[in-house]
Amino acid sequence: MLVKTFGSAVYGVEAIAITIEVDVSGGNLGYFIVGLPDNAVKESIQRIESAIKNNKYEMPRTKLVINMAPADIKKTGAAFDLPMAIGVLGATGQIDEPDVLKDFVIMGELSLDGSIQPIKGALPIAIQARKDGFKGLIVPEANAREAGMVNNLQVYGVKDLKQVVRFLNEEEKIKPVDVNTREEFFYNQYQFDIDFTDVKGQENIKRALEIAAAGGHNAILIGPPGAGKTMLAKRLPTILPPLSLQEALETTKIHSVAGKLPENASLISKRPFRSPHHTVSDAALVGGGGIPQPGEISLAHNGVLFLDELPEFKRSVLEVMRQPMEERRVTISRAKVALDFPANFMLIASMNPCCRVAFFRHFGKNQARARRKAVCLSNPRPRLSCL
Repeated sequence: MLVKTFGSAVYGVEAIAITIEVDVSGGNLGYFIVGLPDNAVKESIQRIESAIKNNKYEMPRTKLVINMAPADIKKTGAAFDLPMAIGVLGATGQIDEPDVLKDFVIMGELSLDGSIQPIKGALPIAIQARKDGFKGLIVPEANAREAGMVNNLQVYGVKDLKQVVRFLNEEEKIKPVDVNTREEFFYNQYQFDIDFTDVKGQENIKRALEIAAAGGHNAILIGPPGAGKTMLAKRLPTILPPLSLQEALETTKIHSVAGKLPENASLISKRPFRSPHHTVSDAALVGGGGIPQPGEISLAHNGVLFLDELPEFKRSVLEVMRQPMEERRVTISRAKVALDFPANFMLIASMNPCCRVAFFRHFGKNQARARRKAVCLSNPRPRLSCL
């Protein structure tokens, strides 16, 4: 018997509908997954078999073929476990009305006991499901609020495989998730843990950062250790204009794809602040991987990217930021795919005075000379003669 279920694959910050065809036919025992799956998808058959048996359902003892279409798009991750398992149960007659599956997009990672683990990219998956005309979306309970931000789509959060089967067989009612996106968004917009008003003194730099925030300008902070550079940078998002709903949706999609949203999260309501360590690689900063994932500059989209101790960053890392800063987006190209990620951010950098940089660069290897020049470090306004 042939049964079709529907899932979704995330590429960049968008999703693509995936049709999962499950065919159980006579012949020798054998399980086959086709349609360009990666190793995580191929291994899913072991999780599916254990989850089905541990929940007292029957796994077919004949030939089982699972096709994931379109077959020329690489399928990655464990989020296809649940739709494949439901397809197997539908093809073996353990779901009363397999035709009901055409109304739902189903996504989730299965544990061996049948419980359902969270997935990445629930928000873009929900947006694509609504665009494709599906009536409902079945996702792990931890992702239900995230996907529930999409209106005109019924989102069901589920805990385990047995609950999904009982829901599809109309033996159990599951209430769709109801998220008042606008109310939560506007309520949380001004709930800051830290605030720019916490800073006392430093009137000149505060005025400079206010001007930078008003015009969306980049800035570099130069001062001795302990002057408050990092403290001021962390509080900069609190004086930026509040996010619009469209900006919040873009930002949330990026964090959802990257798996950075906390459990039961909804729309991101405050501008992000990212502060990568100075040992960050090129790919971690701008994005990359076999299937490209967003980097730090994309996670800082509509917010602030803070580079502390700017001279410590590798030259190659700083150079790859040039084009994204000009175009406000970054294109990651691979042999079979090229993806665009948004990267519209304010760059704030900090460094110690030139005297400190020159001290380590020129005198660090000569300890006797370093001790004679150490007085330069405590001089907040070093003279050229210090160098």
